[in-house]
Amino acid sequence: MRSGERIVITGVGLTSPNGDDLETYRANLLGGVSGVEIFDVRHLGPTPAGVCHFDTLRYQKRKEARRGTRAGAVAIWCANQAVERSALDLDRYDRGRVGVYIGITEHGNVETENQVYEVAEFGYDLNYWSHHHNPRTVANNPAGEVTLNLGLKGPAYCLGGACAAGNLGLIHAAQMLRAGEVDVALGGGVSESIRSTGIFASFRAQNALARHDDPTKASRPFDRDRNGIVASEGGALYVLERRDDALARGATIVAELIGWHVNSDGTDFVLPDSAGQEACMRGALRHADLAPEAIDVINTHATSTPSGDEIECRAIRLVFGDCPDVRVNNTKSFIGHAMGGAGALELAGNLPSFTDGLVHPTINVDNLDPECELSGLVLDTPAPKARIDHVLNMSFGMLGINSAVVIRRYRA
Repeated sequence: MRSGERIVITGVGLTSPNGDDLETYRANLLGGVSGVEIFDVRHLGPTPAGVCHFDTLRYQKRKEARRGTRAGAVAIWCANQAVERSALDLDRYDRGRVGVYIGITEHGNVETENQVYEVAEFGYDLNYWSHHHNPRTVANNPAGEVTLNLGLKGPAYCLGGACAAGNLGLIHAAQMLRAGEVDVALGGGVSESIRSTGIFASFRAQNALARHDDPTKASRPFDRDRNGIVASEGGALYVLERRDDALARGATIVAELIGWHVNSDGTDFVLPDSAGQEACMRGALRHADLAPEAIDVINTHATSTPSGDEIECRAIRLVFGDCPDVRVNNTKSFIGHAMGGAGALELAGNLPSFTDGLVHPTINVDNLDPECELSGLVLDTPAPKARIDHVLNMSFGMLGINSAVVIRRYRA
């Protein structure tokens, strides 16, 4: 057991609606550039959504992409980018000791809907049902596709944590490194949710699907006129290592993962609970051995649902109400809600603050809801901060799951 070892991030790979690498993504967050556009959803029509435009064939052959899944393609892009950015030479490692841990909201809906739609075109003749359906829809598919693509032999699976799952991938990767089960871990989360009609239809049935004449303004957390979620695809995966191992190979360390917590509200299928969210934040702070005032940036989960944003802001005030130097932002205002990829992708957008000294803003808040007022909320333009040492990243999900991670500027 290696419970005391420090866990560091040495590579970040991502695809988002407003950037397919960390530099572009960060520049657009600082520049106020939304990635939300109109997307034609089957049976539903034109709908605001966050769509990724990465080159699927950069790391996959055409046949592999056809056989695989959209979530797998997202994961493969992110994994390859992360490995490249970390300057990790996989040939120098025992590939049986490289783990892949990917958070997902769901998996298989897209492929099943597509298959049903396709066989319907042939009068439901199941002779047209693809023999690839089962490997496409198993829950471990995105992680498995990464292992096939990179030739990895270690433990690889997905963690279902609703919209808290991106953080779960990071947390589990750190735990496996500390337990000595692997020497290198790829952890984070991915989402292909916009390819599923059912996800949009369900949010619409809840009256929780965003509507706006301008798609770039549809995702508007904390605004008095917010009216629902903008579904998004995308994700981020990180190369995580034990600090001593990273230093031994001369790696550049991006940041350090020092605290985390996961809990459940135990109260409702969909509606979040401030008490559970408060407990999750406090648990992550305890694990990181930090007081609330030590946090410099809070990346909120806020999804632009009327009740969800209010409940989260209430929890934040309970924990950070006496911390005037804490800055608060929201990344979904730029990219929508990437579901299982949200936590990992939103964290990535805040990591560069350690070096550039800027807190990216929340956009589309034209009329701040008084119930969502927070001390330190950054709106419209980036906020400079003399020194940024700690980022708290929060993600919450249906059935009351909450997750939070604390990331620290690396210090020797």
